[in-house]
Amino acid sequence: MTNHVHLLLTPAAENSAALLMKHLGQRYVQYINRTYHRSGTLWEGRFRSCLVQNSGYLLSCYRYIELNPVRAGMVTHPAEYRWTSYRSNGQGGRQDWLTPHPEYLALGNNLETRLASYRDLFTSPIDPELVSEIRSATNGNYALGNDRFKSVIEQMVKQRVTKGKPGRPAKTK
Repeated sequence: MTNHVHLLLTPAAENSAALLMKHLGQRYVQYINRTYHRSGTLWEGRFRSCLVQNSGYLLSCYRYIELNPVRAGMVTHPAEYRWTSYRSNGQGGRQDWLTPHPEYLALGNNLETRLASYRDLFTSPIDPELVSEIRSATNGNYALGNDRFKSVIEQMVKQRVTKGKPGRPAKTK
């Protein structure tokens, strides 16, 4: 069985997300190995990530993450999942580890409006094409956003941030 952990992070510094994942992974492996008297690694490969354009795409990522346990058949509603931020974002429950993102805060001028607006995001199913786009961007470490956003990110990092065409380039004569 494959377990996935989904985090939506806004790093404070250039390498802070990578360092968080490194330290989190180390601490978790140490805990599991001590608790179950074992040794070795738990995960294969590194964490996967994508840069997300704030406008439009960020709230889609909230929905994608919150609905994963529903899609997996673990719960019938995101609020039922133990490790969800839905209870805070949609119901007003307090979670000290959660810092509201500016896009979330822009959902309303006060808490009640934000909570209602967030709940409204979950009244219709998420588009399967969007789910596929989010998965592809995350698994490939690509940028998730519109073409202009991807172009800007590509220029900043000086490498491709979208999926390339399969196969070798055509030979020039």
